[in-house]
Amino acid sequence: MTPASYPKMYLYRRIVQAKLFIDQHYAEPLDLSAIADEACFSKFHFVRLFKSAYGRTPHHYLIKVRIDHAQGLLAKDVPVAEVSMRVGFESSTSFAALFKKQTGMSPSVYQRRQRIRKMMYRGNPLTAVPNCFAEARGWKNSNF
Repeated sequence: MTPASYPKMYLYRRIVQAKLFIDQHYAEPLDLSAIADEACFSKFHFVRLFKSAYGRTPHHYLIKVRIDHAQGLLAKDVPVAEVSMRVGFESSTSFAALFKKQTGMSPSVYQRRQRIRKMMYRGNPLTAVPNCFAEARGWKNSNF
């Protein structure tokens, strides 16, 4: 039986299973073979199917998941070196390079901006309220 003869829903279910595997194990050393094995596909077929479903390769998706989690940790003031290890990067240097490539700023600059943002919100909490929400509630130009 060829892969083309499988029902599409069955194939997508296996791809989603692999995505969930990445989401759960992003901090562990993952390689393409382990992820493809989770979905029960050959590596090359898996990459094609995953990219068609999610618009990026499994490797790029894994990097995105790691960077997203790193942003959360950096916002909580976790040291950069610790963040890189906690999200699954083997070196702080490779983490910093990929973080900058994905976000446009280094991890330390991102962390500094998050600190400033938190201080600004503590000083004036209404700056965190979206303008459209404030206007709908009549808070704009008020002394609330």
